[in-house]
Amino acid sequence: MNTNSNMNSNWHQRAAELKPDGRAFVAGQRVASLSGATFDKRSPIDGRLLAPIADGQSGDVDVAVADARAAFVSGVWAARAPSARKRVLQRFAELIRAHKDELALLETLDMGKPIGDSLRVDVPSAARCIDWYAESIDKIYGEVAPTAASVLATITREPLGVVGAIVPWNFPLIMTAWKVAPILAAGNSLVLKPSEKSPLSALRLAELAIEAGVPPGVFNVVPGFGHTAGKALALHADVDAIGFTGSTATGKLVMQYAGQSNLKRVGLECGGKSANIVMADCPDLEAAATAAAFAIFFNQGEMCSAGSRLLVQRPIREAMLERIAAIAKRMTPGDPLDAATRLGALVDETQMNRVLGYIHGGREQGARLHCGGERVRQESGGYYIEPTVFDEVSPQMTIAREEIFGPVLATIPFDTIDEAISIANSTEYGLAAAIWSRDINVAHKAARALRSGMVYVNCYDADDITVPFGGYKQSGIGRDKSLHAFEKYTELKTTWIAFG
Repeated sequence: MNTNSNMNSNWHQRAAELKPDGRAFVAGQRVASLSGATFDKRSPIDGRLLAPIADGQSGDVDVAVADARAAFVSGVWAARAPSARKRVLQRFAELIRAHKDELALLETLDMGKPIGDSLRVDVPSAARCIDWYAESIDKIYGEVAPTAASVLATITREPLGVVGAIVPWNFPLIMTAWKVAPILAAGNSLVLKPSEKSPLSALRLAELAIEAGVPPGVFNVVPGFGHTAGKALALHADVDAIGFTGSTATGKLVMQYAGQSNLKRVGLECGGKSANIVMADCPDLEAAATAAAFAIFFNQGEMCSAGSRLLVQRPIREAMLERIAAIAKRMTPGDPLDAATRLGALVDETQMNRVLGYIHGGREQGARLHCGGERVRQESGGYYIEPTVFDEVSPQMTIAREEIFGPVLATIPFDTIDEAISIANSTEYGLAAAIWSRDINVAHKAARALRSGMVYVNCYDADDITVPFGGYKQSGIGRDKSLHAFEKYTELKTTWIAFG
């Protein structure tokens, strides 16, 4: 496809011409599943058939793991000089940028996000991630322990071996990059299981990695369902670690499978029910309202870090709601292949019905529907829901406790900062939180007291590859992004040398 993105391009025509390949990617080439079985992948935009996808089973995982292990043992990647691995990953990042239009189109067709977001956010972020970890490869040093003069004790990081990566459907390119980049940078081989709801961009990435110079067998992709391919990967006795992003319920299963098999290392990035706290002395109410709206409506609300609970101090509650409702009305769901669209389709009918069920439940439990709440664009054949804002929500309501993963905001009033912190922390999750206040003392107190892996002050969802991403409590174990990601994919080795 054309390497220079044009936001006014005829994306419908390009979509009609695109012929995605849904076969698995093992040992450097496309392959059918061993059984020959496939499942249909349809676009949530309009229900069109995108491609038959290889339905990977345990046998397919066995083959991919064996190839990954053989590649690792051979040293073709793991033993390559750090500077050489760096150059390969830099070429990989450049190829992602060169195929920007193709990857963005796959992303939009696969999971329904607006093409503008795929072009401006997802593809550049994936390339930046690969590039950043490439640059890190030859800048990580070992340590020398402060022992007696008769001893030299070194502490070095080594690759784990074969890593399984299981990624979700909401940000397929970005989540894949967050896993693949540090896994490869550390010298591991990997087997990736993308979500059955959005497997196409991950499969294409693997081809680009090989084109960049990653050796065959080092980067393998087995599409399939979580209860078959995902379970087989997590149970596999020759997989040294699992990096997982997805729901907390599935994350718990992954931990069980690791314990039932070989006690493989597990890194989990799971769910969230993040609180966005706005004090009456908020320095910029317009900015806070805009951030609050995009914190829940961006990507159709299909974000683990979404600011799904808006805690507003009572004196400014109505003013905040008016501003957010005005933004919601401007974000009417539209055609994801139109560059002007800001809100696209939910990933499939199951997810749409789940979100509609939460909206219905919120009404039944007594929350006030401030705006939205309906399915729209039914004539398209796709799955679209209006941006939805609830007011008068109590912390005990289901919509304030459970992760909805859709464009549904629960607004909870409060009186004091201590009350807000108590409400914010009264959840099984601890992924993200925010505090908006002009008072640095209040902001600092809240940031220290909020039990979340990420706390934003006078902003929301600020992001860079240099900072870790992950949460407290049932939001997960370990961190993606930054140098801390290497902790999940490397072993520490102490070498003790005695002299004389």
